[in-house]
Amino acid sequence: MSLPPLIGVSACVLAQRHDFHAAADPYVRAVATAAGGLPVIIPALGSLLDVDAAIARLDGLLLTGSPSNVEPTRYGGPAPRHDTLLDARRDATTLPLIERALAAGLPLLAICRGHQELNVALGGSLHQHVQELPGRADHRAPQDKPIAERYAAAHDVVLVEGGALSRLAGGARYARVNSLHAQAIDRLAAKLAIEARAEDGTIEAVRVIGARGFAIGVQWHPEWLLEDSLSAAIFRAFGHAAAERSRIRRAA
Repeated sequence: MSLPPLIGVSACVLAQRHDFHAAADPYVRAVATAAGGLPVIIPALGSLLDVDAAIARLDGLLLTGSPSNVEPTRYGGPAPRHDTLLDARRDATTLPLIERALAAGLPLLAICRGHQELNVALGGSLHQHVQELPGRADHRAPQDKPIAERYAAAHDVVLVEGGALSRLAGGARYARVNSLHAQAIDRLAAKLAIEARAEDGTIEAVRVIGARGFAIGVQWHPEWLLEDSLSAAIFRAFGHAAAERSRIRRAA
């Protein structure tokens, strides 16, 4: 019986009585079910993490969303507001991990904060409060709603014709997605191509140009929308890429 691909899942540091390295259940569950992988939490250890050793053992990498934001110093942005939640140890882990993972051809799926990290790691920048920009919608979820309603589909995105996501969607030009973010891509990294935009122009999905393997970032949360054909197809394609890497790695 073939073994499932080993897929790393990025962790956040949660400060309680002790610090915890944690990833939310929907990400882990989606890796195990929709992608068919064995999820492994990658702790936010920063320079203590042997990135090359981790990549050598992994078949895929999932960058999760988070309540925290990427520190603006990472992309030359203005100082964050006093109430902004940051996670410097996650930044110090994921940003170098992204660069090395792409160099190694490791299949990569980046979600929400992960999508933003992908852009920053490759030299792009972020809007910290996209809802305050002229002509932009408020992409934040209402906090007074139950969690299932907050993660429910909220608006359409326009898929780039002929793009990777459009192909996964069977040639569709639109997809219905959820929306739970204040940050968004500002300056797009030169190595990224846009795969989808919201109707207000916000970049909702990207792919890495010339990537050796699957390398997609989405601003929405497909792990909550697995009954949707596109979100399920994203995880399925990611899982297939990871399974192929696993096959090659084990045969070497």
